[in-house]
Amino acid sequence: MKYLILDDLEATAARLPDKIAFGDENTSATFAEIVALSRAVGSALVAHVAPRTTVGFYMDKSVAAVAGFMGAVYAGCAYSLLNLRHPAVRIRAILDTLSCPVVVTDRAHEEALRAMEVPGEILILEDLLTHEIDEAALARVRAQMLDIDPLYVNFTSGSTGTPKGVMICHRNVRDFIPCFTEIFGITQDDVLANQAPFDFDVSVKDIYSGIFTGATVQIIPTAYFTQPTKLMDFLCDRGATVLVWAVSALCFITTMNALDYKTPNTLRTIMFSGEVMPIKHLKKLQKYLPDVTYVNLYGPTEITCNCTYYIVDRAFEIGENLPIGVAFPNERILLLGENDQLVAPGETGELCVSGTAVALGYFGDEERTKAAFVQNPLNKTHREIIYRTGDLVKLTENGEMVYVSRKDFQIKHMGHRIELGEIENAISVIDGVERCCCIYLHDKGKILAFTMGEADKAAITEKLHVALPSYMIPNIFMQVETMPMTKNGKIDRNALLELYAASKRRPRHE
Repeated sequence: MKYLILDDLEATAARLPDKIAFGDENTSATFAEIVALSRAVGSALVAHVAPRTTVGFYMDKSVAAVAGFMGAVYAGCAYSLLNLRHPAVRIRAILDTLSCPVVVTDRAHEEALRAMEVPGEILILEDLLTHEIDEAALARVRAQMLDIDPLYVNFTSGSTGTPKGVMICHRNVRDFIPCFTEIFGITQDDVLANQAPFDFDVSVKDIYSGIFTGATVQIIPTAYFTQPTKLMDFLCDRGATVLVWAVSALCFITTMNALDYKTPNTLRTIMFSGEVMPIKHLKKLQKYLPDVTYVNLYGPTEITCNCTYYIVDRAFEIGENLPIGVAFPNERILLLGENDQLVAPGETGELCVSGTAVALGYFGDEERTKAAFVQNPLNKTHREIIYRTGDLVKLTENGEMVYVSRKDFQIKHMGHRIELGEIENAISVIDGVERCCCIYLHDKGKILAFTMGEADKAAITEKLHVALPSYMIPNIFMQVETMPMTKNGKIDRNALLELYAASKRRPRHE
């Protein structure tokens, strides 16, 4: 009986041993080679880690990184990638949360990791990949693994200033990926061109669709998303057939007019998620690639990638919103109103999700887990955990669902879910800042920070680069003498927006 991700990997390797499983800019590996490399890493790790702990990885995405991840799984552990572009403060905070006994890096990044003085033992991936396979040790670990064991931990922004580690187990992925690949016809003949960083759950669809079906996953170098000609060359040279990308990455292609240079005509399906797809960018893609199937995917990390999909089946005009579609099999969507009642057509409610793909919760954070993963209020007979996404979705009169906004102060910016509270916490501790408030300008796609105190934009930005990823640093700063307050003693965000609007209307000579 197959119930672990390792079962799927080994079954595909037995069926297609010599087929390329993963490729990157410099190398590639067959399915048989990935299994052998992963078992070597797992054999090395069992002496350093206990089952059901988490192994941190500090490296860029690559074929070797995938073997490292699967090696951690062979050792009975979960893996968590630490983004190279995140500041040391954030990386240490994540490692403190995970209590990782081991952090794996490669020789290219060993010096940078050691300079951070991170907790845990540091191991070098190149050494692990050549370790002798210990069949007995791997068998002992495998015998006690369950499908509810954590598989990976991906971190999202947290309102308290502490990132939240979403725990996904084997069962979650093995529930979602077979449905995903069947619906979109992904087979061993496909080539998935991976865009997303490996700490971003969009990449999960690439990695595990390949493992499950035997499709080849070609890992695009991150740098190519600032070099449109190299990006197009990569897609064409590697014969990409399926893109599962963040909206922002596709908009990079259209904004840079990359398709004028070269069109990857092997593409048959383009799926996008993470933000609302602007119709003008979709139309530009359709102009160059008219025969491609376009799919709008929706869903947060906490429900294993996506919970709904919409296959674009008609023309949309600029200003219209794409529906988020229908639920994936074995997932139930509830749109709940303020009193936890199902909303009627024409009304807006919070989208909540039930099903096997719902995550285990937040790593080591019972309070936030209990707040977001709750009993279905409509089910009075048995335990049914739903995830409350915090997303407000409108049910149209014809039964389609359309994303409206966030219920709280979490936003979706540049493909990332961000808690504005985490940015506010980072700004508040800076010398010279008395109070601050952040607001997201949805129409401009920019984060606006209001600050009280003598610290100016340059001083604040310099400090934030040490504490936050670049995509979380506000795009616009405005100093105010006092923070307007509501009658309930909270910062009046509407009044702040009026101040900002008034500042934009002032003549330039003032």
